[in-house]
Amino acid sequence: MTHLQAGLSPETIEKARLELNENPDILHQDIQQVRDMIITRPDIGFLRTDDAFILRFLRARKFHQTEAFRLLAQYFQYRQLNLDMFKNFKADDPGIKRALTDGFPGVLENRDHCGRKILLPSPAAPWGPSHDILRAILLSLEVLIEDQELQINGFILIIDWSNFSFKQASKLTPSILKLAIEGLQDSFPARFGGVHFVNQPWYIHALYTLIKPFLKDKTRKRIFLHGNNLNSLHQLIHPECLPSEFGGTLPPYDMGTWARTLQLQSCSFKSSDFTSS
Repeated sequence: MTHLQAGLSPETIEKARLELNENPDILHQDIQQVRDMIITRPDIGFLRTDDAFILRFLRARKFHQTEAFRLLAQYFQYRQLNLDMFKNFKADDPGIKRALTDGFPGVLENRDHCGRKILLPSPAAPWGPSHDILRAILLSLEVLIEDQELQINGFILIIDWSNFSFKQASKLTPSILKLAIEGLQDSFPARFGGVHFVNQPWYIHALYTLIKPFLKDKTRKRIFLHGNNLNSLHQLIHPECLPSEFGGTLPPYDMGTWARTLQLQSCSFKSSDFTSS
């Protein structure tokens, strides 16, 4: 084990080896091969290129160096092209703070049976600008992905659409949907093990049909439409990991929990590492 794997449990190190092709004996060589590719993209400002940072991109692409570098380049290019998204990219930014307080996203303290972090975006909450909601989700992921266990185990999202109105759905314009897909699917070094919709109305099905052509095949296979059938959700995520509103055995989730946690964690988070704005 190298210092880059310090703090990981033996089980997680073995999982990284089996699922991600992570080999501690050649970890530094893999990282350097990705770093050596940076010269091929002089149009992009790579603001952070340390070993630990590049490693998360390798893990997200199962140690395919070319794919990891493409993701790294897209990560910084996305930030260059959307500078307004990352201006004052902190939890105390008024727009981000409001979105976090409204539950965008909620983040469960416990993990699921596979070690994945469970995110609970709350579409029923009063909506501020969709732009700020996406910023809050991206900031949350930036802080969470610092955890090496989550780089390997990944995330799942559960979205309850039961109180989401047609008027709210109309705010999900093609431009914001495109921005979200590019930011989450194409430009962020995280493993998303599943996106679970529950209690989705017909207009969410329509929205999904609209964005489906822009999703990668791997992403489409990880989106599950459960409707009001929580049993099908529980077949994939154990009830012991879920709050009561999702038929789980845990207490109801307080949507302000993650906002308070992030205010503390983001004190050590340097947004200047990720954007030049």
